[in-house]
Amino acid sequence: MPRTPSRSDDPALRAALARGLDQSPGPEAAALADHLARVFGAATVALLHYGSHAQDSGAQPGSAWDFFVIVDDYGAAYRALAASRPPGFSAGRAAFLNRILPPNVLSVHAPGSAGRLAKCCVLSVRDLERACSPSPADHFVRARLFQQVQRVWVRDDAGRARVTGAVASARATTLAWGRPFLPERFDAAAYARTLLEVSYAAEIRPEDERRVDALMASQGTILVPMYEALLGDAVARGALVSEGSAYRDARRPGALARAGARVWFGWSKARATLRWAKYVALYDDWLDYVVRKVERRGDVAVELTPRERRWPLLFLWPKLLRFLWRRPRSAPGEPR
Repeated sequence: MPRTPSRSDDPALRAALARGLDQSPGPEAAALADHLARVFGAATVALLHYGSHAQDSGAQPGSAWDFFVIVDDYGAAYRALAASRPPGFSAGRAAFLNRILPPNVLSVHAPGSAGRLAKCCVLSVRDLERACSPSPADHFVRARLFQQVQRVWVRDDAGRARVTGAVASARATTLAWGRPFLPERFDAAAYARTLLEVSYAAEIRPEDERRVDALMASQGTILVPMYEALLGDAVARGALVSEGSAYRDARRPGALARAGARVWFGWSKARATLRWAKYVALYDDWLDYVVRKVERRGDVAVELTPRERRWPLLFLWPKLLRFLWRRPRSAPGEPR
């Protein structure tokens, strides 16, 4: 991947890249965050709220509430969580899976409410910092954190500083991975849209291009000023050239750089798909969750046969491939 480092140690730029983190969450998100901090125990460092509820981007009544649960010790966090899980949950297995392919994704139900479900991406502080660095193992974490997120709970000032720094780093690196896919001239809104298009193409997802429209409509007031500051910094460093309200790359990536970026995003998509096997082991009612999400986001009804329910990882692939084939195609230039 090409690298275009920003001056993320500049206090003004760092503050701009933390835009939205201190936004107050709604009462349901705040209550869920408090519950999650308790069930993951003393190892919990911070909670970041992201996704459709945090962004007000079309969350349905049955939609899960998305959180990054940042911890300082996987074993301690899962041992605390095990006290609230049904018998059979293995804290040791969960910690092992989290170390080999972070993050883990699992569900936590709010007590006394069948309608509130937290979908938790669990990461150690160290793994978070690596995932948000210029050299992550894949795109999964920063694909979510370059967008609007809320820091809804922190244990202490040290944790606040490290988590804020990681999110700022994820946003500072967007020019490095977004450059090969940018149009010849672009403004901050087109820049943010390109990041969303590239990130959605880098995973197998049920949404079509309309989802990017919804995200831009809901997040524009956060993303556009934030990335205007980043693009201005890139102009000051000579990486971009300003042309009125638009920008162009001072040295546009060539075909080889674009091909290399597509290969890297292909690798990232493979790692994201490999995590599905962990959902089976860790996510309660994972199959019904996936079906509901496909129905909501894909605008289709999904009916599973008894055989598909019994052995989904073997027999669901034809139905998944048909669904993906029938979706509207992505715009040219995205990393397929």
